[in-house]
Amino acid sequence: MKETPLSNCERRFLLRAIEEKKRLDGRQTYDYRSIKISFGTDYGCCIVELGKTRVLGQVSCELVSPKLNRATEGILFFNLELSQMAAPAFEPGRQSDLLVKLNRLLERCLRNSKCIDTESLCVVAGEKVWQIRVDLHLLNHDGNIIDAASIAAIVALCHFRRPDVSVQGDEVTLYTPEERAPVPLSIHHMPICVSFAFFQQGTFLLVDPSEREERVMDGLLVIAMNKHREICTLQSSGGIMLLNEQVLRCSKIAGVKVAEITELIQKALENDEKVRKEGGKFGFAESIANHRITAFRMEKAPVDTSDVEEKAEEIIAEAAPPPEVVSNPVLWTPGTAQIGEGIENSWGDLEDSEKEEEGGGSDEAIVLDSVRVATDVDVPSAGSRDAPIVLSDSEEEDMIILEPGKSPRKVRTQTISAKQEKAPSKKPVKKRKKKRPAN
Repeated sequence: MKETPLSNCERRFLLRAIEEKKRLDGRQTYDYRSIKISFGTDYGCCIVELGKTRVLGQVSCELVSPKLNRATEGILFFNLELSQMAAPAFEPGRQSDLLVKLNRLLERCLRNSKCIDTESLCVVAGEKVWQIRVDLHLLNHDGNIIDAASIAAIVALCHFRRPDVSVQGDEVTLYTPEERAPVPLSIHHMPICVSFAFFQQGTFLLVDPSEREERVMDGLLVIAMNKHREICTLQSSGGIMLLNEQVLRCSKIAGVKVAEITELIQKALENDEKVRKEGGKFGFAESIANHRITAFRMEKAPVDTSDVEEKAEEIIAEAAPPPEVVSNPVLWTPGTAQIGEGIENSWGDLEDSEKEEEGGGSDEAIVLDSVRVATDVDVPSAGSRDAPIVLSDSEEEDMIILEPGKSPRKVRTQTISAKQEKAPSKKPVKKRKKKRPAN
């Protein structure tokens, strides 16, 4: 993970604000950001928003063979993914140190704390057990990933329902949701992580640090606890020395925060179950607020439509009848017509430049009785039929001249280039007269 380092000015500003007990988002020292939980259409799918940090949780199950040393226990697997969609600093396809640390912390918080009864996941001892897989995807990173991921994981597990099975001898029957209602997982308690950031070697303390506060902190303390105030795991990073009083103080704060978050999770689960039973609308699309994109909003006003027909008849009776107007077509030129008043159509007229070209082009064209033939050289007249035609190496063209009352005749013309026209003619060669010998 390669983050863009903060400038010295930004670092000093953040540290000065923390010393004055002021946070950029307006929270107090021990305040948590707002938490929002929304569920998908399928069981075991949820999105948890901790401020601007968003995590998607999805739970899936599969019948597999158990581990050799634990033949009567199911398998619980956690996987957290950090993509560049959440933050450009994350490198795709690479297990960073932060990702490894977060995955290990999640396993200690949820699997090692025995929050789920894994023995209830056994179908046939030594042969078939349920493997529960929890996939967590970070959608947006704004600090405190571990808290949002732990909440999303436990909410998805509580919301998940596995298919029902029955065993008759060696035969295992798996039922669809239409045949039998899915079975929820057996959850003993709900451990939730609470993060504490320390600044200036433990002098100042903040709960739920944001992304910019994490960049300037000296150390981080994560306490995983349930609502019974039982500490499930504890991890300190950053290399700072903490006193016993500081750890006890953080544990008391974590107990209060965990109780509030647990109550929020239970209410969200109850509301979703109630909506599904009543047949209401549920899912991510229904949880998104309808924001208006228009700047102006007009309130709806009632319209009285009881006497619309009477008013329409009165208006029609009072109105004057339209005048009867018959349009006469105007023929300007053959092939064109115009109805009513308007501008004269000049499409068929020639422009002045075209008229001049047409009138002054007598040298370039020869018109014989309304027949126009384009030539580049003079064509011999009808009286000079026997005149010889001189051919050269230039291009030759065949031209047909039409004359009234006579059969068409073919004349071969020659195209002379400019170089050939300007070429000087050969000088005549003078012959010397032989001298007569003197008698």
